Amino acid sequence: MKLHPLYYPDAAAWTAAQAKRVLLFGMSGLGKTHASNMLRSQGQWFHYSIDYRIGTRYMGELIADSFKHEAMQVPYLRHLLMTDSIYIASNITFDNLAPLSMYLGKPGSAEKGGLPLATYRKRQAEHRSAEIAALQDTPRFIERAQALYAYDNFVCDSGGSICEVVNPEDADDPVLKTLAENLLMVWIEDTPDHMEELARRFDRAPKPMYYDPAFLNESWAAYLADSNLAEDAVDPDDFVRWTYARALSHRHPRYAAMARNWGVSVTAQEIAAATTPEAFNQLIAKALERAT
Repeated sequence: MKLHPLYYPDAAAWTAAQAKRVLLFGMSGLGKTHASNMLRSQGQWFHYSIDYRIGTRYMGELIADSFKHEAMQVPYLRHLLMTDSIYIASNITFDNLAPLSMYLGKPGSAEKGGLPLATYRKRQAEHRSAEIAALQDTPRFIERAQALYAYDNFVCDSGGSICEVVNPEDADDPVLKTLAENLLMVWIEDTPDHMEELARRFDRAPKPMYYDPAFLNESWAAYLADSNLAEDAVDPDDFVRWTYARALSHRHPRYAAMARNWGVSVTAQEIAAATTPEAFNQLIAKALERAT
C-alpha cells in the first residue's frame, strides 16, 4: 500500500497524459543524468537537475567564496581581488559538478587535503538544507518549464543523496509529499553487480559525498576505532573509500522504501536500454503495470 497515491495511477493514465512528469532517483552512476540528457536532447522534455540547482542557487556563493579564500593566500591574486580586477566563479554544469564536490570536501589530515571535522560537518549541513530547498523547488520549475518554454514533459534528475534527506516511511514527509503531488518518482534500482562496479569506480576516483548526520557520525567513530588514528591524521581519501562501501548498503533499503511507498522502480539495465523518449515512456508504463 502506497503512502501517497501515484501521480499516474496506472499505465493507461501515463500513456494518455499530455504532460509526463517524473523524478529519477538512485545511486549516482546508474543513469539518472544520462536518461535526463537523452530526454532533453530530443527537445520535448525539461531537465531539472537538483545538484545543479544546489550548486548554483543555494551554494553558489559559498563555493565561490571558498575559491576566493584560496586565491587570497596568493599575493598576486590577492591584489587583483582586492582591486576588483578579476572575477572568480564556479563553472558548474549538469555534467560537471566538481565545484560542488570540491566544496563539500573530505575530513582528515590538512596535509593530505582534508578538512577539519567541524568544517566538514558545517558544509554537510549546508548541503542538506540546500538539497531540501532544491527538491521543494520542483513544482515551481514545472510551472516555469510550461510558462517560459512550453515544455509539458518534465524530468527531475535528483542527487544520489535524496534518500538521506527524507523519511520514506513517514506519510507526512514534507519533501516526499511535495514531490508525489507533482510527478511520478522512479527508482533506478541497483544490483549487487552494479554495487561492486560503483565501489570499484569510486575506489579509483574517490569524491566527496553528502551523508545523513547519524550515519556520518557512526562511520567516523568506527573508522577512527578501526584505524587507531587521531582525527587530524586520517587520510581523507581512505576514509571516503571506506565509508562509500558502507553507504551503498545504507542507502539501498532507503531507496527501496521510497519506491515501495511513494513510486515505482526500473532496473539500471532497463534505463540503459531506453535510448529514445518513446522507449522511456514504454518503460515507465511497464513500471506502472508492475506496481499496480
